Amino acid sequence: MAAKTESTSDADADTLTATVVGGSGFAGGELLRLLAGHPNFDLAGATSREYAGKSVGSVHPTLRGTDLRFTSPADLDSVDVLFAATPHGLSMGQIEEFYAVADTVVDLSADFRLNTEAQYEEWYDGHDAPEYLDEAVYALPELHREELPGADLIAAGGCNATATILGLYPLFESGILSGEGGDGDERVVADVKVGSSEGGAGASKAGSHPERSGVVRPYAPTGHRHEAEIEQELGGSVSFTAHAVDMVRGAAATCHIFPDQPVSKGDLWKAFRGTYEDEPFVRLQSGGSGVYRYPEPKAVAGTNMAEVGFELDPGNERVVVFSAIDNLVKGTAGQAVHAANLALGFEETAGLEFQGLHPVGSP
Repeated sequence: MAAKTESTSDADADTLTATVVGGSGFAGGELLRLLAGHPNFDLAGATSREYAGKSVGSVHPTLRGTDLRFTSPADLDSVDVLFAATPHGLSMGQIEEFYAVADTVVDLSADFRLNTEAQYEEWYDGHDAPEYLDEAVYALPELHREELPGADLIAAGGCNATATILGLYPLFESGILSGEGGDGDERVVADVKVGSSEGGAGASKAGSHPERSGVVRPYAPTGHRHEAEIEQELGGSVSFTAHAVDMVRGAAATCHIFPDQPVSKGDLWKAFRGTYEDEPFVRLQSGGSGVYRYPEPKAVAGTNMAEVGFELDPGNERVVVFSAIDNLVKGTAGQAVHAANLALGFEETAGLEFQGLHPVGSP
């Protein structure tokens, strides 16, 4: 297998072979699209139990014309990097098999996002391979850029969590929020609206078009599993609610923050600019002119970009933070590729340069 490169700026980095396990779903399809156009990856395989033997383009129309066909997950060939886009619970049971055929594993499920076995006992149904949790690096580069180079196991974050974390992180990083909140003065409430593609290609009855069309439906008023990784990554308490809305792509978080100390608009600009001014995939969109004055999923559809903005409500001693991503790209596949670029020594923006389209239909 090809050796990992050592520098994230190494323009002569080797091309590495990659395969996508679970390539027939929406996240798997986005991975295949991104990897097929990536200058440093040779897309060597894609697996699907349901579509084994069929062309990738027959399932993902954007990939029509490619020669790649789905194979059975039981027939994994050795590659440099294995991307797993499988439902929760599968990767943890197959992690040793994945390591047997690949140097680097990038998992898009929830199987390695949390740090401890106790968290999986509380938020999921336990964990079958807890010995690997210490090895995993949470994929979000804006928080874990320093830990990603050389990582062997990368865990992509959840899309709802990603949108929320990116909106709130500057407040925790700058000290506007302490993360303590023990006396009740400091409160954070996050409300996320997400499109139907979050439910995957095999969505439930509630995710079918006739049921989903026209709705703004609270589907996780409290206790959403992504709350665990939000609090883990930010180091503070966040009250989280999720709504299903009538769009296909996109996740938009509106966070209401009640700091325990006065905050000025200058403090907010300093916090957000200081955190994100050098980030290639975060742009600040806070007021201004035009139609899209605040972060909007439609404006980032198909891209690895996150938009973040805020407003100050001094009369209510409240800060309102907005963030928007494409749940399938920045929230899933694009985040995974971005993290893999950093882990393997590629230019971090490689394969992720698409800037989006305007105008577009429903994202």
